Amino acid sequence: MKRVLITGANGFIGRHGLPLLAARGYEVHAVYLKGDKVNGAQAHWHQADLLDSSKVSQLILKVRPTHLLHLAWFATPGEFWNSPENLRWVQSSLGLLQDFAINGGQRVVMAGSCAEYDWSDGYCQEGVTPLTPATLYGASKHALQCILDAFAPQAKISAAWGRVFFLYGPHEHPDRLVSYVARSLLRREPAHCSHGKQVRDFLYVEDVADAFVTLLDSDVSGPVNIASGEAITLKEVIFKVADLLDGHSLVQLDSVPPGENEPELVVANVDRLVKDVGWSPSWGLERGLNETISWWKAHL
Repeated sequence: MKRVLITGANGFIGRHGLPLLAARGYEVHAVYLKGDKVNGAQAHWHQADLLDSSKVSQLILKVRPTHLLHLAWFATPGEFWNSPENLRWVQSSLGLLQDFAINGGQRVVMAGSCAEYDWSDGYCQEGVTPLTPATLYGASKHALQCILDAFAPQAKISAAWGRVFFLYGPHEHPDRLVSYVARSLLRREPAHCSHGKQVRDFLYVEDVADAFVTLLDSDVSGPVNIASGEAITLKEVIFKVADLLDGHSLVQLDSVPPGENEPELVVANVDRLVKDVGWSPSWGLERGLNETISWWKAHL
């Protein structure tokens, strides 16, 4: 029996991965700290503070997972980039990894970030683009990935690292771009945005979760970009939302400054994801935006 422990199970990505793991035959053990369990999920739920090493050890001993999908991290918008909480999550993740390996773990996938890359390159490819993160968040993720790569062969476990780019969808934090614009226009309020010329790589959250589950269920090792591989300007995304909500007149470009040192271009090369993992997206942008808008209509 494949027994998976998934952290951040009621979070933005994790909640979408639960049914996908069950469908692939995993006995799913879902870890959460606060909030509600996901209704209808075929999972055994465990409430635990992953920053408490004794609780982590107890949890691993109780579940004895064969697989680990580690998604939990500190991710509050506007705070996570340079928060000292990142250091605590590196430490707790290493403890989780050690306990997993010692107690019979076989395969681990952890969530990384495009913030590990040197964004001045713009086009991000595993093993090619320099890894010189500009934030404590990116540096912390990269440090954890380096240790995972070195530790896995010694511990005789299989390990992969999914670098997430830009995602959107139901349950997203309300201050993130797509959700902010959708909420503003649904309320018939102005959506204050920057110039919108920044080029990004967006992927719907259910696709992100599916890519992680597919990666976990494979034997691919090392870093893998989890993204669409398609470049689109923020302005295009904003106005696609406006098209769906008849809200062009409410969009106010250039009404807020772009983020400090915000790069012009961040797009993923997805060759490893497509060719090695054998995964490609199921959701197009318009369909994903429609689903996100529908969710916000029910949750305003």
